[in-house]
Formats: sequence, C-alpha cells, structure tokens
Amino acid sequence: MSNPLHANHYADTAVQRTVEVVENVQLATDTYRVRFYCPEIAARIVPGQFLMLRLADLSDPLIGRPLALYDTAGPGDEAASDAEEIDVVYLVKGKLTSRLVGFQPGQRLDVWGPLGNGFAQQPTEHLIMVAGGIGQTPFLALAKEALGIRRYGDPSRTVAPCRRVTLCYGARRAELLAGVEDFERAGVDVRIATDDGSRGYHGLVTDVLRQVLAESGADRRIACCGPEPMMQAVAGVAAETETACQISLETPMACGIGICFTCVAMIRDATGQWDYKRTCVDGPVFDAASIVW
Repeated sequence: MSNPLHANHYADTAVQRTVEVVENVQLATDTYRVRFYCPEIAARIVPGQFLMLRLADLSDPLIGRPLALYDTAGPGDEAASDAEEIDVVYLVKGKLTSRLVGFQPGQRLDVWGPLGNGFAQQPTEHLIMVAGGIGQTPFLALAKEALGIRRYGDPSRTVAPCRRVTLCYGARRAELLAGVEDFERAGVDVRIATDDGSRGYHGLVTDVLRQVLAESGADRRIACCGPEPMMQAVAGVAAETETACQISLETPMACGIGICFTCVAMIRDATGQWDYKRTCVDGPVFDAASIVW
C-alpha cells in the first residue's frame, strides 16, 4: 500500500543557518533584493527551489516566510561550487517584510533550505518565462542556467544551453517592474506588459506570450510564476498551443517542510485522478497540465 504522505522533496537534507545580511537594496516600488552569506545553501540550491527566512532574535513574526532563489553570487563566474551568497527578492507586504526592509548589513536572519523540487532540466531551443507581479523572482537563475552563464546545484546541474530565452513580464504599472536590468544584462529578451500602458504592451502578459509563441519555433517550453488567475490563463495557452509548461505555485506556506499542510494544491496523477499535494515538498514546480485550477 502506498504511503499517502510520500513526497519526493522532503527537507531531510536542508540546512538551517543564522546568517548576516550583506546588502538590502531597492529594485522597484515596494520591492527589494536582500543578499546574505550562506555557502552551505548557495552551493546546493537550484533554480525554482526556495528557502524559508525569518528575522533572527525576534519572536514576532514567529514563523518564517518562503522566498524563491533569485540568484547566487561568489568569486567565480560559473561553477555552483563557487557560490557563497544568496539573493532573494521580496515584496513589502505584511509584518516580516515590513521589518526586513529596514535591515542593514550585519543584521541577522535565520534561513533553512534548499527546499522544494525546482524546475526540471528539459533541454529546449527557446525557453519562455512568464511572470506576473512578483513572479519574476525564480527566473533570473533559471535564465542564467539555460543560457550557460552559471551552474547550480551539488552536483552541478548540466543543461544544454538554449538558443533563446524570453521573459514575458506583466505588472500593474511601470514602477512595479523589478529586476528588468538584471535579466537584460544576462542576455534575456524581455517583453513587458503593464495594465495601465505605462511601459511596454498595454494589456495582459498572456497577450505578449501569444505574440512570442507566434514568433517561436516548435522546440520551446514555458516556465510560469505569478498570480493564480494569470498562471491559469498561461496554462490554458500552453494547452491550446501544445507547449510544455512548468508552473511554480505561490501557495502560502507556514513551515516549508511538509508538516503543517497549509500549502496544499489539487494535483492530478498519471491516471487523471487528483489529490491534495503539499506545494513545499511535492512542488513548488508542477506540470501545468496536472494542476486542477
């Protein structure tokens, strides 16, 4: 009899560390990037995985918050083993992030990870990343890996470089777009959509996705993260155009290690039957066709 609590990505090998902030800089309105020194996690984490972060020495808020890997940094330019620092990007929303925004270099954070499954290694000529709101955060590392700029994981993941990587990035207005320059410096083709037309295409990011798919060849895949209605729409476009699509769910989490069952999502198995899966240990990345919206 199968174990209903079985998951492929339990946090048995995760590490917990108290780390010091290296820098905490603003990227856009209410959006910041915090960097901290933690080589034990930096050398192992892969694109799409996340870590739990809480404010050290404070009991309010008590529990941590999940934050996706944005990128790693270190003295080398390519190898995962050179990574010593971790970047995560956060939106100021709620008690923890409202306090985190005031953290200065030297202040301490509690972190544990790496957690979750990350994006699967699927060679393709054209990787199309679709982000809405703060959903661009898992994609800088994914783009660098896909373009052969940087390697991640221990052992280091080897991925055949893509010929083209595109980011379709939607936001309500221009001042909320965060990290666009980081993607452009990495060689990513960035296509922007804003609800008010203040930058890029005036409309939905799914319209931009359709434009990119019309220009793309047959060997392509989609990676998506953002608000649930947007992700559902992207999953629909992927099914309609018969394009492989991985989605990183942003289900709220409390523990990050599979204990609390607050982050469940309805996921279909190979037979078409669905069950509740914990986003933290069964995901957060799922095949778009398996998600019951």
